[in-house]
Amino acid sequence: MNDLVFRPIAEGERRAVHRLLAEALHASPPDDKGWELVGPSFPADRTLAAFDGDAPVGMASSFATAIAVPGGKTLPAAAVDGVAVRADHTRRGVVTTLLSEQLRDCVRRGDLIAALHASEATIYGRFGYGAATTGQNLRIITSRAALRPEVPVTGRVRLLDPAEAVGRVPELYRRIGLTRPGMIQRPELWWPAYHDRLVRDGGGDHRVAVHIGPDGENGYAVFRTTDQRTPDDPGRGALLEVRDLHAADPGAAAGLWRFLIGLDLVAEISAPMRPADEPLRALVTDARAVQVTGMEDHIWVRLLDAGAALAARTYREAPAVVLGLEDRLLPENTGSYRITADGATRTGASAQLRVDAEVLAMLYLGEWRASTLAAAGRITVVDPAALVDADELFRTDVRPWCGTYF
Repeated sequence: MNDLVFRPIAEGERRAVHRLLAEALHASPPDDKGWELVGPSFPADRTLAAFDGDAPVGMASSFATAIAVPGGKTLPAAAVDGVAVRADHTRRGVVTTLLSEQLRDCVRRGDLIAALHASEATIYGRFGYGAATTGQNLRIITSRAALRPEVPVTGRVRLLDPAEAVGRVPELYRRIGLTRPGMIQRPELWWPAYHDRLVRDGGGDHRVAVHIGPDGENGYAVFRTTDQRTPDDPGRGALLEVRDLHAADPGAAAGLWRFLIGLDLVAEISAPMRPADEPLRALVTDARAVQVTGMEDHIWVRLLDAGAALAARTYREAPAVVLGLEDRLLPENTGSYRITADGATRTGASAQLRVDAEVLAMLYLGEWRASTLAAAGRITVVDPAALVDADELFRTDVRPWCGTYF
C-alpha cells in the first residue's frame, strides 16, 4: 500500500470516483443525463480517496446532516454514503485507512455522530459503528388487506405529477419532521439522486401520492408498480413497491396505506425497511395479509464525541449507571460516563458496565437492551444489578428508525 496516495478528491475527479463506487456495488455508472441528476448529490467536499497514480482505487464519502436522538434533539452528523475499493486493490488495508481518516475528519468538522447503511454486516463494527436501528420488510396481499372499518378517515389522497413531486415533497418531508430517533435531515444535495431521478418527467418510474388532512398536506408515499403477468399467468396483478412513506400522524399514515392497498390491479405490496413497530397488521381486517418477510439492520451509527452525544439524548427514570467505554480509534472518548435520568456526564467512578464503541452505538438510540447484549457476551458486567437499570435508562417509547436511503 506504500505506493498509494490518500487525499481529498478535487472537483474534476468526482465522476471518476463515483464510477468506482458504482462498479464496486455492481451497478452501471450513470450516463451523461444520469450524471446531471446524480452529480449534485456527490460533491467533492467530504470525499476521501486512495489513488494509484492518477486512478482512484478506493473512496469514502459523506454528507453533512443532522440526526434525531431520543428526547427530540437533532445532532450534527455525517451520513456516510459511499465506501468502495476497486476489485484489484482489496485486502490491502485501503478501507481501514480511509474509514479511520474519515472518522477523524468528521470529528474536525464538528459532527457528533456518523451513520451509514452497511452493505456488509462484518465490516463496520471494527470502526466503532453499531447496528442501531432495525427495519421490517413487509409483503401485503391486497385482496385480503382491507383496513378495519374503525380506522378513521382523516383526509384524502391525491397523486402528484412529476414536476409537483420534485418541488413539493422536500418541503413536506421537512414539515413532517424527524418523528423517531434515527431519522435524519435530508439536505438539498440529497434530493436530486435519491428522489428527483425516480419521479422526474420522461425518465422516472415512481409515482407520488400525498395525504391531505384538515390543515393541508401531512404525508406522502413514493412508489412504483411492476407488471407481473406472464403467458402462464396472464391475470396476475401488479407488484407495488413502496420506496418512501412518511406521515405526520397515524391518520395520515393510515390514509396512505388505505390508498396503496386499494389501487386497482395490484396483487401485492412490497414495503422494505419499515419501522419495526409500525402497526400495519393491527390496521387490517386480516392480519395474516400483512407478512413480515424479514427483519434487517437498518442504519449503523458511530458516536464521534461520546460525551456530547450521550449528554444530548434523554433517559428514563432509573438509578444511575456508570458505563466504561473503550474507543480504540478515537481514544479521546475512552473513559467512564455516569448515565442518569438527568443526563450523562464524565466521571472518575468505577465502571459498572464496560462497552466498546460498537456496543455503545447499539445502545444509543434505544434499539438494543443492555441485558440482551450482556447475555451475548458483548458487555463486560461488573455489577449485574446495573443491567436492569441500563435497560430502563436507554429505553425509548418508539423503536428508532431512519427511513432515508443514502
